[in-house]
Amino acid sequence: MNMRSTATRNMHEQMNSIAKRIKGTALTLLLTTGLFAQQDPQFTQYMFNLLAINPAYAGSADRVSLKALSRHQWVGFEGAPTTQTLTVHSPLGRESIALGGTVMRDSHGPITQYTFMADFAYRIFMGDAKLAFGLKGGLNLFQGQFADLSPLVQGDQVFQQNVSTKMDPQFGFGVMYYSDRYFLGLSTPKLLRTEFFETDSLAFVSSPGQRPHYFLTGGYVFDMGLYHKFKPTFLVKAVQGAPISFDLSANFLFYEKFWLGAMYRHTDAVGALAQYYITDDLSVGYAYDYPLSTLRNYSGGSHEVMLGLDLGKKPKGIRSPRYF
Repeated sequence: MNMRSTATRNMHEQMNSIAKRIKGTALTLLLTTGLFAQQDPQFTQYMFNLLAINPAYAGSADRVSLKALSRHQWVGFEGAPTTQTLTVHSPLGRESIALGGTVMRDSHGPITQYTFMADFAYRIFMGDAKLAFGLKGGLNLFQGQFADLSPLVQGDQVFQQNVSTKMDPQFGFGVMYYSDRYFLGLSTPKLLRTEFFETDSLAFVSSPGQRPHYFLTGGYVFDMGLYHKFKPTFLVKAVQGAPISFDLSANFLFYEKFWLGAMYRHTDAVGALAQYYITDDLSVGYAYDYPLSTLRNYSGGSHEVMLGLDLGKKPKGIRSPRYF
C-alpha cells in the first residue's frame, strides 16, 4: 500500500512538473509570437508622447520640449516587456523647420532593442493650424540572449544562437495636421524591414524580422464650461502579420491643471490615465492597463510613468499648458 502511494505521488509530481514546463513554454510562445507580430512598443499616454511615433510632431510645442517615459507591461510575467523612451524637440530659428531626437530601449524576454533616431519636420502655417511633414532616421541595435533560455526540447537549434549586437539603419516618416485644439497624424516610425538573424537554418525565427508599423492618430479638445475640457483621442495601428488594433481614450481636463481619463485597447486592455501640471512647464503622468486577454491570469497589469518638461520662453499667443 505504501509502495503504491509512493509511486502514485511520484507520478503526480512528474506530471505536475511536465505541466508546469508546458505551461511556461506555452506562455513564452504566446508572448514571443505576439511580440514578433508587433515588435514596436505601445504607449497608453501616446497623446502626450507623439514624437515617439510621428516625426511631424517635432516643434509643436514652439520651444524646447522633453518627455521621458517608462512602461512596465504585464507586471508579474517573467520576461514581460519594459520600455523607456526619451524625446526632445524644438523649432529652429526659422519656425517652419524643427528638429528632434528619440532614444528608446525596449526589452521583452531574451530580446533587447535600442533605437536612436533624429527627427526633422517642415511645417506649413495655415492660419491657426499647421501642416507638418516629418522624417526619422537613425539606427536600431538588436540583442538576443536566446541561448540563456531553457527550451522544452534540449538542443533546440532555435535557442542556441545569441545575437550580441546586430545594428541596422532605420528610417521613418509622418505627416500631421494640428492646431492647439486638434491633431490628425499618419506615420510609420520604422519603415525599413530588417531580419533578426542571418542564419538560414533559423528561418522559423528570422522570417518575421522587423516589420513596418503604421499609425493613424487623432484627437480634439471640447470646452465643457469655464474650467473643464474633454479630449477624445484615437490610435489605429497596422502591421503585416497581425490584425489591425486600435486605442480609444477619453480625457477630461480640470482647471487647466489635471487630466483624468480612461482608455480601451481593442480586445487587449482597458485602463486609466492621469496627468498633473506641477507648473506650466513641468508635468507628470501615470497610466495603468488591465489586460482583457488570457494574460490577466498571469499578470497584474501594466504601469506607465511619464515626465514632461518645456524649456525656454513661450512665443506670444501660445497657450500653456498644451492640450497634447
